[in-house]
Amino acid sequence: MEIEVPDIQIERQHQLGLPAARAVARKLMQKVEQDFGMECTYDEGEVRDTARFGRAGVDGNVEVSADTFRLEATLGMLFANFSDEIQRRLASSLDKLLGGAPAAEDA
Repeated sequence: MEIEVPDIQIERQHQLGLPAARAVARKLMQKVEQDFGMECTYDEGEVRDTARFGRAGVDGNVEVSADTFRLEATLGMLFANFSDEIQRRLASSLDKLLGGAPAAEDA
């Protein structure tokens, strides 16, 4: 069985705590739905939430904890050529919602 490596990986550290990070993550999912036409689901957990998003050719998730956001997405052939632009837009949206500049270079 072949393991798929995500085409897009974005990680941000924060000091919001889970309730505030959850609110940011929900806003990000709304933006992903609007900007990219994705279907999104959001599952709350005690220490970590997981949001999933997708549409034909794109599948991804966001893990949200009290101090970290981690977004991963796998792109199909039609979107693979646009991975840099998609990653830039997703990172920019997350950074704006977090209220700051990127903390580190994305993978």
